Amino acid sequence: MASLLFSPLTIKKITLKNRIVISPMCQYSANDGFANDWHLVHLGSRASGGVGLIIQEATAVSPEARISPDDLGIWKDEHIEKLKTINEFIVSQNVVPGIQLAHAGRKASVSSPWLGNKKLDISNIGWQTVAPSAIPYHENEPYLPEALDQNGIQKVISDFKAATRRAVEAGFQVLEVHAAHGYLLHQFLSPLTNTRTDEYGGSFENRIRFTLEILDAVKSEWPSDLPLFVRISATDWAEGGWNPEESVQLSAILKAKGVDLIDVSSGGLVSHQKIDLKPNYQVPFAAKVKKEASILTGAVGLITEAQQAEAILQNQEADLVLFARESLRNPNLPLDFARELNEDIQWPKQYERAKTR
Repeated sequence: MASLLFSPLTIKKITLKNRIVISPMCQYSANDGFANDWHLVHLGSRASGGVGLIIQEATAVSPEARISPDDLGIWKDEHIEKLKTINEFIVSQNVVPGIQLAHAGRKASVSSPWLGNKKLDISNIGWQTVAPSAIPYHENEPYLPEALDQNGIQKVISDFKAATRRAVEAGFQVLEVHAAHGYLLHQFLSPLTNTRTDEYGGSFENRIRFTLEILDAVKSEWPSDLPLFVRISATDWAEGGWNPEESVQLSAILKAKGVDLIDVSSGGLVSHQKIDLKPNYQVPFAAKVKKEASILTGAVGLITEAQQAEAILQNQEADLVLFARESLRNPNLPLDFARELNEDIQWPKQYERAKTR
């Protein structure tokens, strides 16, 4: 029986040649938001490795939206040229290029992981962070995030809209809105970080408003025949936070608004979260959203083996399987998985002589 992992999936006018996706992974290797040859080689090698879809790392819609000063950005037209070059190579490998648009909110202005992941001094190379409410991620942070006012909210919405236009010009064929991992949109969704008393806080309908307004702005620029994803954290793993039932509710609304797939992750909002890490630990959330919201889902999190990924699809728990750390360990993951699942897939011509051992 042919594997589902290597079966195609058509979403709108785009067909993925298999269900293996490179998850967005920050490289902390940009200068002023610009992509460079590291990103070309990093993303390009995964394309030649045989995946169906590559989603570029969280790409900042404004300078203050970056997690670190070293994040990729798409807040100015000059960023487009190199991204376009990278996407042209990805497409040449019969792989679909995607982008994740993001705003880090209160989790912005920190140093890259190998520089300590520390909050940066505003008077040096850091910047004032923003959030739905003036609540810091860590209690001992040197300064509070600034609660967004109406003008600030409208600026973020405009930034996402302009970033989407640039993403189209750069040749991306899938766009994912990042509403997970404790970044700005997730901060609005969760009552743990959103204590507003205006139309953006309090009730479920108010807390999802910002995400829906950003989605409308993105849709005004994104071609209607190209796939549109949203990444969510299905649970905060903390009492009183965003939960799986709200995730299903939001996903159903997003589907009605034209979203094609929910990329289901979890956590990242609060430092006191308690996660039971184990293989497939997030897959049940993807299965719940898929079943109860009747929408395509992507499964992520400690998925490392071919049979494991195949079982997720066979059990109808998700429609795509996203790989992060395992793909860092092995850029040719699909080529290896195909051998394990007895699938004869096309290799790059340059590598064909290594196909048979």
